[in-house]
Amino acid sequence: MYPSFPLLYHAHHSLHPEDIPFWLELSAQQGDPILELGCGTGRVLLPLAQAGHRVVGFDRDRDMLQILVRNLPAVQPARVSIFQADVEHFRLDLRFALIIFPCNTLSTLFPAVRAVLLQRAAQHLLPGGIFAASIPNPLLLKRLPRRMESQVEEVFPHPLDGEPVQVSSAWQRFENRFVVDWHYDHLMPDGRVQRVSSRVEHDLASPDVYIKALESAGLELAGEYGDYDRSPFTRTAPFWIFLAKKKQPAA
Repeated sequence: MYPSFPLLYHAHHSLHPEDIPFWLELSAQQGDPILELGCGTGRVLLPLAQAGHRVVGFDRDRDMLQILVRNLPAVQPARVSIFQADVEHFRLDLRFALIIFPCNTLSTLFPAVRAVLLQRAAQHLLPGGIFAASIPNPLLLKRLPRRMESQVEEVFPHPLDGEPVQVSSAWQRFENRFVVDWHYDHLMPDGRVQRVSSRVEHDLASPDVYIKALESAGLELAGEYGDYDRSPFTRTAPFWIFLAKKKQPAA
């Protein structure tokens, strides 16, 4: 039996593949090998592997990786390497054409951890390689009300028994962080409700802060978008998606 949260997380987020074409197109442009940090249950990694890419994945959560590994036989497991480790502690002998940190995870890290991760990413890029990540647009989040009470967002069938799972979320905005509480309510036929909850906290540092961190790590901004259709980044865009390259040494 798989732990409840990873199973529900995977089933829920697999309903939202809007970003997958972006990562596939970027991977096709950059080539292999590809490293995904925070690969979780494989929502992004598995489509990359199915497209024929050689992919390495890191995640700290063993239960999340268990879901990923279960799905590997369908995607040529020889082309996929998975490691359980904190994303800022990875050290490999391999260099990558592309390193990605998708799924709005970068902004959940403390600034000191982000700094180490960016340095590691720069060290593991091939010449011409790209580091790419996405976060919820902090400029937009800062414009939202201070609080939103829990609201139902959608319903999906439980992956084990097919009974409905009701997804709701609530959030609070503080000066420097944005806290989201997710609730998964498994609605049983006898009227019982089994709730699984998860809290996610996003740093509200502006893109300028991230760009300075990139520069300190030896990376430079090479592109930015406001959504996965590559539309321009604005203050009201839903995301800040950036591409960064390793700085070239001075001649």
